[in-house]
Amino acid sequence: MSVGDVFVGEEEEAMKNSREDERISSSSSSGSGSSEWRLNQTLRNVQGLLKGRSFPGKVLLTRKAEPLNQEVLPETSPNIDRSYSDNDLGPSGRMDGSSERDGQSSDTINTNLHKLKLSTSTSDKSPAEAQRPASGSRATDSTRITKFTKELSVTPIILEKLHELSWSGIPPYMRPNVWRLLLGYAPPNSDRREAVLKRKRVEYMDCVSQYYDIPDSERSDDEISMLRQIALDCPRTVPDVTFFQQSEVQKSLERILYTWAIRHPASGYVQGINDLVTPFLIVFLSEHLEGSIDNWLVSSLSPQTIFNVEADCYWCLSKLLDGIQDHYTFAQPGIQRLVFKLKELVRRIDEPVSRHMEEQGLEFLQFAFRWFNCLLIRELPFHLVTRLWDTYLAEGDALPDFLVYIFASFLLTWSDKLQKLDFQEMVMFLQHLPTQNWTNQELEMVLSRAYMWHAMFNNSPSHLAS
Repeated sequence: MSVGDVFVGEEEEAMKNSREDERISSSSSSGSGSSEWRLNQTLRNVQGLLKGRSFPGKVLLTRKAEPLNQEVLPETSPNIDRSYSDNDLGPSGRMDGSSERDGQSSDTINTNLHKLKLSTSTSDKSPAEAQRPASGSRATDSTRITKFTKELSVTPIILEKLHELSWSGIPPYMRPNVWRLLLGYAPPNSDRREAVLKRKRVEYMDCVSQYYDIPDSERSDDEISMLRQIALDCPRTVPDVTFFQQSEVQKSLERILYTWAIRHPASGYVQGINDLVTPFLIVFLSEHLEGSIDNWLVSSLSPQTIFNVEADCYWCLSKLLDGIQDHYTFAQPGIQRLVFKLKELVRRIDEPVSRHMEEQGLEFLQFAFRWFNCLLIRELPFHLVTRLWDTYLAEGDALPDFLVYIFASFLLTWSDKLQKLDFQEMVMFLQHLPTQNWTNQELEMVLSRAYMWHAMFNNSPSHLAS
């Protein structure tokens, strides 16, 4: 039975048992009234199915479409800013009572229920439509910011609560501090934090002096080869964002990557790790540079500030890769294992598209390897990456398994489209997915589906057995 069958079954059962809803439906004077009633009923049944489960994505089905309070959240560009943004703040992982559900507009119900269908495709959206700001931002965003402020003000910080709150997005100006805490780089006790960060930054500078700032005559042949490969890859990193073409930025990437590779000989440098540095670099630079990322100049910062940012990137990258290091060791067994799990999950959730891909001879490794290797950075507009990484880091040690559900949700966004393509067309389509006009709304829908499927399948491994 598919997810859609479960929802439909719940709807039919509720319709039979609810005479009051039938009375409301029969009294409607038009077809649109009946449609609205059915949509509301389906919504209630979906929520009933998930009752008792922690479901951050549920807010997408229930939040009220209401413009942001401009006094609280001033308008920003889609690029990375330090000011508030509806795209960055995202919905909370918890509902704040029933008042939001009661005040919801029928248009929002209609839109969100339509988007929840697996057959939804964003590839047909016109550029003008795609560039519109994300709608449906919660009127309680100021309350959400207050929650973050409260959690960050206690000593020591309760990391479990911070992880839970961060899953649905972190306010941009809080993101650097929160990321350091989520990764365990900064200690939860504020009395120790400054001293620890200072010590780790000095340690990074010592490593750079010891491993990077030396002549090639003191390096082995393998180290020289690795440094050359890194130097080749840095200019190719996020090529569509001009900020990363600055020579100072590429030099910082080179120092971070080479130092990390030398200190982690089990994997060394693997292409794709260069992409993983970029979210950290943007977030930690946002503490020192304001406005649009397109206007940032790293050369305007002092050498000490640049080294501090590099150090934070280095240690946070190390913390992230500690949990997924087998993704980058010889033969990358961690990625191969997760690609197999992805194939099995897609087969269970959407058997028609799974069967079509198999009939066409398309292997998941042909497209999903890059997804796991670069954690979707190359598949999404860069201004959405930091929001996605809020969820990644909030997952903590559970991230590798949850990636499978995120990538399944991402792939099945184009379920209908894929079933119409042959092998060559699918390969080309999956290498150049039409996400260039995506906004926060599409990303939140991907994460919501992933959370729902994780709740349904992760504790029932026999459902995914062949």
